[in-house]
Amino acid sequence: MLNFALCDDSIPFLTNMESTLNKLIVKHDFDAKVGFKSNNILEVLEYMKDNTVDVLFLDVLYESNINGIDIAKQIRSTNKDIYIIFITGHLEYTFLSFEAKPFDFIAKPITPSRLEQTLIRLFDDITLSKNSFISINNKTLINEKDINFIQRDGMKLVFKTQHNSFESYTSFNKFACKLSDNFIRCHKSYIVNINNISHIEANSNTLFFPDNSVCYIGPKYKNTFMQAINST
Repeated sequence: MLNFALCDDSIPFLTNMESTLNKLIVKHDFDAKVGFKSNNILEVLEYMKDNTVDVLFLDVLYESNINGIDIAKQIRSTNKDIYIIFITGHLEYTFLSFEAKPFDFIAKPITPSRLEQTLIRLFDDITLSKNSFISINNKTLINEKDINFIQRDGMKLVFKTQHNSFESYTSFNKFACKLSDNFIRCHKSYIVNINNISHIEANSNTLFFPDNSVCYIGPKYKNTFMQAINST
């Protein structure tokens, strides 16, 4: 599920924006939610420390004289995958905004039809491009970096992310080719994202993650798994 964050200095605008987005998400059955909104960019940055934001709607200028373009460039320097969409009444900043590599630039006042066009393009881009999102069924998108591990449970796979679990009736082999090199088979029933491991308990062959979830290393896979860990 894509997590949207909204930031604008007008609270009434944010409320209306959230409402419009939610209606469009329902209309098109998009796998997305508005996870956070604020008129304070510092609150948004604080939220992003502990939560994955896939799409950020960001005003260019704020009453506090904070430059949204500079903030966007700061975010982009550490997050190459985030979709940044500028919202503003200051069209003269359009050219400068491209330094932050935005996905779109929407001029105020924003109409539902204009916002709908952007959302459709956004989901088309995610579906067609080679990015960090994977589709586990016809409706659910997961940001690859959020996945702690994938567990085989009978005929289904369970995708354990930092905040949720998702299920899909498919096989390991189907998803193995979609995953980046940081996903490694550690057990006959587990593929793990080594970037999200918080620590390893070698005696019990247990892998721990920041959200307190765990998975296990199988004897058959232990040597190759530990070699992969030590080489990163």
